[in-house]
Amino acid sequence: MIDIGDKVPDLTLADDAGNPVALSSLKGQVYVLYFYPKDDTPGCTKEACSFRDNIASLNKLDCKVFGVSRDDAASHVKFKQKFNLNFPLLSDLDGKLCEAFDVWKLRSMYGKEFMGIERSTFVVDKDGKVAKSWRKVNVDGHVEEVIAEVERLSA
Repeated sequence: MIDIGDKVPDLTLADDAGNPVALSSLKGQVYVLYFYPKDDTPGCTKEACSFRDNIASLNKLDCKVFGVSRDDAASHVKFKQKFNLNFPLLSDLDGKLCEAFDVWKLRSMYGKEFMGIERSTFVVDKDGKVAKSWRKVNVDGHVEEVIAEVERLSA
């Protein structure tokens, strides 16, 4: 399980436009990886829109944001267009990044158990190491906590 102080694995995921994003290519800048269960669901939409509405604060700090789910690019495109999201969504179709960060968990809803992404966020520093992590994220106020951590790293 990757956690604070660990290097992010050198994986490449496709973004919503189908372009490859190699995590190793992000070394030298601070970025956010936030894992969410599914495109266009209530909690995921609220979280994505919160990042969207606060992206200017993160851009000022030269910090990129990447949403990560196991949805495909077509699903991401619809989600981005519907809510005017202004950051890339990455498709972890094979689940390798989810497994590396240990966010692929047995979950339950309405009495049914299933495997899914546990809402989690990681701030990665300029050395490509996890600087801060949040697991089992509560969406309300979360993006503000992320911004505060990025400000701390940028100071």
